[in-house]
Amino acid sequence: MPETIRIENPELAVEISTLGAEMQSLKTVDGRDWLWNGDAAWWTGRSPILFPIVGKTPGDQLAINGTNYPMAQHGIARRRDFAIVEQTATSCRHELASSPQTREVYPFDFRLTLEHRLDGGRLSVTATVENTGDTPLPFGIGFHPAFLWPLPGAEGKPHAVILDNGAEPGVVQLEDGLIGKTLPNSPFKAGRLELAHSLFDKDALIFPEGAGTGLTYAAEGGPSLAFTFENLPNIALWQKPGAPFLCIEPWHGMAAHAGGTAELVERPYTVALAAGDEMRFGFTVEING
Repeated sequence: MPETIRIENPELAVEISTLGAEMQSLKTVDGRDWLWNGDAAWWTGRSPILFPIVGKTPGDQLAINGTNYPMAQHGIARRRDFAIVEQTATSCRHELASSPQTREVYPFDFRLTLEHRLDGGRLSVTATVENTGDTPLPFGIGFHPAFLWPLPGAEGKPHAVILDNGAEPGVVQLEDGLIGKTLPNSPFKAGRLELAHSLFDKDALIFPEGAGTGLTYAAEGGPSLAFTFENLPNIALWQKPGAPFLCIEPWHGMAAHAGGTAELVERPYTVALAAGDEMRFGFTVEING
């Protein structure tokens, strides 16, 4: 059975499961939980890690050097048990290493380490991917945390997402979960997106580039969550239509192109990590209010 561990400081407390190294709660000292609770009536996820792909593959088949392997949406890591390799009062590290079971569907040697760390009112989540094999390691990686909408104490208030860079990034439309055409207009206006449930009637909003390295998810006159991103150029926003959560998803990698190849190396923003190398990806979130 998965084990859940807790880290905390005077401002925040976080619980993380060994299954997928997935965060289960993010609470402020007053007991309010800002993370989605995984209610199966809407969506059982809370904050899964996406590896070695982000998004879907054509027919749930991933091609690697011409050979097809079964691969469900968002990859294998979210469904695997991680080992706890380090824990302090305010931080913990979980690790997933390649095994005969992972090689059956993803024939590479790797080590994926996920760290959760608290610093005052800020949570940092960092993923490190290491190529432990002797050939290049192709992969995509992403984070998929879901936060309450409305935010705690902000029922009835308008909510918005505000980009730090004030941009109006282009958005692509999904076609059966795969990357389709770029839409003619950005939903952002001068870096601001007024949230409405209807935005997600046709699935996620995906911004391949231009959204920058930080944003704020805020209720008007109420609480806010401020995010920064490290080495994660793609941003997605998603809600199951009508559900009481908003996913803020920073990625390095995206779904396959609709009508395109199933080859992993052809997926947008796929990383090719040299043998013996490692790469780091992460986000921070600071709660205000």
